[in-house]
Formats: sequence, structure tokens, C-alpha cells
Amino acid sequence: MTLAKGLGIYHQTGASEAHALVEQHAPLVKKIALHMLARLPASVQLDDLMQAGMIGLLEAAQKYQSNKGASFETYAGIRIRGAIVDEMRKGDWVPRSVHRNARRVAQAIKAVEDRTGSEAQDADVAAELDMTLSEYHACLADANSGRLFSLDELNESGELPIEESERSESPLEGLASEAFKRSLAEAIGELPEREKLVLSLYYQEELNLKEIGAVIGVSESRVSQIHSQAAMRLRARLADW
Repeated sequence: MTLAKGLGIYHQTGASEAHALVEQHAPLVKKIALHMLARLPASVQLDDLMQAGMIGLLEAAQKYQSNKGASFETYAGIRIRGAIVDEMRKGDWVPRSVHRNARRVAQAIKAVEDRTGSEAQDADVAAELDMTLSEYHACLADANSGRLFSLDELNESGELPIEESERSESPLEGLASEAFKRSLAEAIGELPEREKLVLSLYYQEELNLKEIGAVIGVSESRVSQIHSQAAMRLRARLADW
């Protein structure tokens, strides 16, 4: 969606309240865009992310309903991130090899954990993939820099839980959605402590990789590896979904 089209949608509402929400929360777009830029290839421009994010903010101002329980900032943050992810997907800048290797890692983690009944360690997964440890870590780094991972994307639906009430769905679909979210919460709770901490600092506290490294006492590149492995472990454990 172009910015002009998004502005058209916004102006059609003619709502002064929406206008005030957009003006008040415009800095949120830059904050989120900068946060996401840190995990994208150098070729991606901040202005492109901010333009996509502004579309998300405009749509949030149009669709927000205060009686749904979430604050506007929370709702807008999800819409902004979703709009940026959608725009990056359309750009198709991620090499197929990155997606292929990410799937291989997730499958290897699942194979190791199914066989051993315990958490797959770096060395175990590398051996399963017939890689050296350094090759495996390089694969994790590629996966982290080449894709926009978010906990809400694990179901591959492209929809975010907070917005599900806007969609018309059958009772069975609603039950499946709730069951998935419960499974996701359980899977996150069962992650190794360091992986849980990295995800919490990254997605809830919105620290960047360098800041997280300072908190837990490891290098920025190691944080990237831990983040990617957490993502792959979750994907492996939720493979049935």
C-alpha cells in the first residue's frame, strides 16, 4: 500500500480524534522503525520503514476501538510493526537460501529434541546438520538478519492476536486460534532461561541487540545467535501448527 493511498483512507474518516491520535503517536513510528532497522540488511532504508509504519499508524487511528481492552499505543504498535513486515515481504529481498536454512535448523532442533527428550544445544544441532559450530552460528546470523521474526508470526497467518476480533471467523477457527496462543505461551515458557530473557528484553523491553548483550554479558553477535535459536526452537516445537 502506498502512503498516498493510506492518507486517502485516513482523510475519508474525517475524524478529529483519529487526527489527534496520529499526531500524538507519530514519534512511535520512528521508534519502531529504528528498532526493526537494527535487524535488517544495510540496504534497507529507514525512510522506507517509516513510510510503511505510518500507513500502519493511520490504519490504527481509523480502526481503533477503545472498548476492546488494549491501549491505543499498544494497538498502534502492532499495526505499525505489521505494516512494516508486510512491506518488507512485498520487497522479496530475502534470499531463498535464508528461508531454506531456517527451515533446516528448525527441523534439526526438532529431530534432536524428539530423539533426546531434552533441549537441543548448539553443538547437537550443528552435528545434526553436519556443520561445524562456526558454520551453524553463521547460519543463525543469516536467519536473524534476513527475516523479520516476531512471536505473532509463528502461526504463519499474517494476523496478530489483538486484531482477531475484527475478522469474521467460525467458532472452530476461534477455538483453534485460542489453542495456538496457549501452545505458543507454553512453548515460550519452556525455552531455556537465556533464550526467554533475550526474547523478553527484545520484544517487551524493546532493547536492541547491543543493549541486550550488555545486560547479559555477551557480545552482540552472540545475542543474535541466541535470538535466532529461540525463534527456530519455537518454530520446531510448534511444527504441528
